[in-house]
Amino acid sequence: MSDEEHHFESKADAGASKTYPQQAGTIRKNGYIVIKVVEVSTSKTGKHGHAKCHFVGIDIFTAKKLEDIVPSSHNCDVPHVNRTDYQLIDISEDGFVSLLTESGDTKDDLRLPTDDNLLKQIKDGFAEGKDLVVSVMSAMGEEQICALKDIGPK
Repeated sequence: MSDEEHHFESKADAGASKTYPQQAGTIRKNGYIVIKVVEVSTSKTGKHGHAKCHFVGIDIFTAKKLEDIVPSSHNCDVPHVNRTDYQLIDISEDGFVSLLTESGDTKDDLRLPTDDNLLKQIKDGFAEGKDLVVSVMSAMGEEQICALKDIGPK
């Protein structure tokens, strides 16, 4: 036996996966497969023995339209998607927002959205002094503001 001490440095997280497997044939419209599914069609079993699922979807972070075809009996990677509401406190000059969490802390690591319409609504509402609540979508290590609610004047 060795008297040497061994030190291991781990840079891994708690081991939680960013996705989980789900059979393609069970995924429906408004579900997620790393893209938001907006249309699903299933073909009948062909001569090679597999029915196919044709997914048409929109990337939840870039809004790009994407398509995928998967045998209905095979698994797809389905991301864990969370949606959280935060109150908007401030907008910085460099495009970051300051948000108030439910626990009373601030969250300062999110940029303004890239969607021009949503960006204009946030900036205009903030400039008018309205109390705004933003919805933040998070999945696979990414976060982005995806919606806005006006809860009245400050």
